[in-house]
Amino acid sequence: MIDATDGGLIGARDRALILLGFAGALRRSELVGPDVEDCAFGKDGLTVTLRRSKTDQEGQGRKIGIPYGSNPETCPVRTTQAWIEEAAITTGPLFRSLNRHGQSQPGRLGGIDVARVVKKLALRAGLDAAKYAGHSLRAGHATGAAMAGASERSIMNQTGHRSLQMVRRYIRDGSLFRENSAAKLGL
Repeated sequence: MIDATDGGLIGARDRALILLGFAGALRRSELVGPDVEDCAFGKDGLTVTLRRSKTDQEGQGRKIGIPYGSNPETCPVRTTQAWIEEAAITTGPLFRSLNRHGQSQPGRLGGIDVARVVKKLALRAGLDAAKYAGHSLRAGHATGAAMAGASERSIMNQTGHRSLQMVRRYIRDGSLFRENSAAKLGL
């Protein structure tokens, strides 16, 4: 999907949106909610302060860490930093709409915009866009992390899930063949 992004500012935004959403296991509202001031770049990566989320209606907030990726083209930290620099954003909403001239606008993207970007890029990448939505970034993180051997606890730390039951609904498919007892039968 990253290879399917446009050039220019819209491509920079879409790459940052997809990669930050996936690495952060963010809900659509959590992805479009932060302001630039909620992003702290450091030697270990990017710390994003989520001021409010579905499970934090009181607005206590939580911080999530996004480590640097090993590939600069798919690194969520570098692509987010590039988007901020290319769009010349210094304050306000992190992810914004662009006008027809490709200029960054002051308004915040909405959750539906995340879904549109995901579907657009899925279609361009040759995937069935009907199977993808904004939530796919979050679900894909949990499934992919489980397949790579991440612990349920570390997945829960990133997703913000409070119960094992909920996070297991995400990672069930990713664990179908990992540590599968049928593989131990010698068939």
